[in-house]
Amino acid sequence: MDSGRLFYFCPMEQILLFDDPSIRGALLPFTFTRPVGAIRVGILTLSEKWELITHKKVSFLTQDYLQEKYPRLSGEALAINGALIPTPDTLAFLRRLDKNQSLYFGKTLIATYIGETEKNLSSASEKQVIQLSEVPQLIQHPWEIFSLNGKEIARDFQRITDGRKSQTITDPYTRTYGQDIFIEEGAMIKAALLNAENGPIYIGKNTEIQEGAVIRGPFALCEGSTVNMGAKMRGDITVGPYSKVGGEISNSVFFGYSNKGHDGFLGNSVIGEWCNLGADTNTSNLKNNYAPVKIWNYVRGGFVSTGLQFCGLMMGDHSKCGINTMFNTGTVVGVGANIFGDGFPRNFIPSFAWGGAAGFSTFQYSKFEQTAAIVMQRRKLRWTEVESALFQKVFEMTKNYRIWENNPEK
Repeated sequence: MDSGRLFYFCPMEQILLFDDPSIRGALLPFTFTRPVGAIRVGILTLSEKWELITHKKVSFLTQDYLQEKYPRLSGEALAINGALIPTPDTLAFLRRLDKNQSLYFGKTLIATYIGETEKNLSSASEKQVIQLSEVPQLIQHPWEIFSLNGKEIARDFQRITDGRKSQTITDPYTRTYGQDIFIEEGAMIKAALLNAENGPIYIGKNTEIQEGAVIRGPFALCEGSTVNMGAKMRGDITVGPYSKVGGEISNSVFFGYSNKGHDGFLGNSVIGEWCNLGADTNTSNLKNNYAPVKIWNYVRGGFVSTGLQFCGLMMGDHSKCGINTMFNTGTVVGVGANIFGDGFPRNFIPSFAWGGAAGFSTFQYSKFEQTAAIVMQRRKLRWTEVESALFQKVFEMTKNYRIWENNPEK
């Protein structure tokens, strides 16, 4: 059990999740548009896990251009590495941490107390250093989001459902296997098959599972989301809030507000927010020679081995692809890209790219912003000045990756 509260030992009223610079870089493109602590793995984001466990307010210490959307609350705080997944071992060490101490694992800062006026964590190394004896669970690479997802669904399921009673399934044509199925208020399920024998199934508020859907746990359907008719959900899947999924999906995470509504396969993948995969989009998650998959790493400026035999698509926020798009094994798509056309596009597609296997041009920012505003309006949300400033910054930051802008022949 890791549901014990920090409430009893932390003298501060809040927790501050900070971005470790090296980890943040390794988690691009997802951290172009969010702090590390806002990444979803399991049912909840990392920040939501800390809020649920500690019953304290959680805010962020992140890049300046992200800080307005993800503000830091005023006051002193216990600063915790935003990549840290709470586990019983780390919680035990945090309970014993004094204000004049900093908790490290090797050279990686895990936690320290920070004053209200401090803008960085430079004082952490000046305090008494306590070394964490157990290896902490940190999200340090994009592929760890999906590879740890099944285990985190199980942990979050226990935290969310502890002491609560599930809504009952009233549809006579829905069949269930296993006991760990929890259904929130407002969920609609018709003529579906839910198999929780290999892991829990969590069905969030006001969700819909349509006729003929087959779902195996671990599986999480977050608030307002839909599983379309005839869908095949093969386990270790999180569908974030207000998303729609269909076709065949395996071991993948949708952060939220994204759609894969039609047939086509998605496996061992991470899809950001406000993405759309066109009908019959397919991703390869296994190389023909069964070799470990390599993916693009922004810090190294090249491809690195994941050490995994299965790895599919990493897609940043507000990226989209047309019908019949084919993604090769270990493809990384940046923010705001629009991919279409025949053949396999390259394995690394920079942010705000427009095109496909035949070549790319730049998705001009004004046109991107128009599209983003329309997409958000469909969910009754508004494209704000804060969003605009954030994505304009990302557009500028990612210019060097769009090599065709400087060399039109590429």
